[in-house]
Amino acid sequence: MTIQKRAMTGLLLSMLLAGGIGVTDARVATALEIGKPAPDFTLPSTTGEKITLSQYRGKLVLIEVYGAAFSPV
Repeated sequence: MTIQKRAMTGLLLSMLLAGGIGVTDARVATALEIGKPAPDFTLPSTTGEKITLSQYRGKLVLIEVYGAAFSPV
């Protein structure tokens, strides 16, 4: 086998292994029912504080989710 073929084989095997690890770590999502409370969770704010959804119980909450490439930081 030439060096180029070995390098390509190693690269492909690495990609397959990394992809397989990502698939095995996936969690099963469950659907939320309309009218039921959202599950409580905690996330860091842009200032580093921890914010919990339950802190805003009874208030209107808008949750904006975006990819890390578009992070405001």
